[in-house]
Amino acid sequence: MEIVFIINPTAGNGAALRKWPKFSETIDFPFEQFVTRSPGHAFQLVEQLKERERKTLVIGFGGDGTMREIAAAAAGSKHLFIASVPAGSGNDFARTFGCFSSTQEISRFLASPKGQLTDIGQVGVQPEQLFTSSSGLGFDAAVAHAVNRSRTKLWLNKFRLGKLAYLIFVVTTLFAFKKFCLTVELNGAVYHYEDVWLATVSNQPYFGGGMKISPNSSVHDGLLELTVVHRLPRLKLLAVFGTVFSGSHTKFSEVVQFSGKHFSLAVDCPVPRHVDGDDAGMADAQEPLEFCVSAKQWQQAKL
Repeated sequence: MEIVFIINPTAGNGAALRKWPKFSETIDFPFEQFVTRSPGHAFQLVEQLKERERKTLVIGFGGDGTMREIAAAAAGSKHLFIASVPAGSGNDFARTFGCFSSTQEISRFLASPKGQLTDIGQVGVQPEQLFTSSSGLGFDAAVAHAVNRSRTKLWLNKFRLGKLAYLIFVVTTLFAFKKFCLTVELNGAVYHYEDVWLATVSNQPYFGGGMKISPNSSVHDGLLELTVVHRLPRLKLLAVFGTVFSGSHTKFSEVVQFSGKHFSLAVDCPVPRHVDGDDAGMADAQEPLEFCVSAKQWQQAKL
């Protein structure tokens, strides 16, 4: 089995690039390495690896954005096994899919390599966007947009406190965000919600750097979970967010969850969107968003 490392030098405000030299010094097996140059480059690299049609362990050395690109490109391949060495600021991918913390663990995997086919979420059709963890619209997307544009996150990452950036911008975005109306179609039923804060479609439990937004999500059940938060006063929203890390927010009556293979979400005004925490533009009031489990799966390295 071939081994390829894909290193994102900007992950964790440069933490991946600083961590790589020391990590690579302990590698005692043949490997290739690639350093990404821009967003989308990891996707292109894995597309090229697919064309080789050789069994390959692809290890992402970065954060959630890097791993989304790698897993999305690997979806449908029988030859690629995907794993990570977490070096981002959120690292929600590693919480669910597991990760290597040392080269010794990689060597143990190589001695008896096994893979597990894993679901990946999809939003849209032409073009499609794939997500490993979650994709949504509303308040969480607005916070993610603010975090990713902020110098505060860069500064906090220097002290390994990048997770605090999300909490800081939850508060600062709280008073500026405009709520919206949402229509959900699921299994032939239609649901209408007013004063909506967010609608998040999850493939696994975590988002936002460890927040357990969808406690019952599984990446092996062929289903996605939708979480809708609505009719919450602004200050009560802070109380709800305080319970998301434990997953107990689902006890609030203003938090509604569904499970299914396909969701259609329509909004009444432009609303910020995200895909695995990255800016995905705005949801169009004229065009419902279609979410589903992709027909493709990717092969998770079973650690």
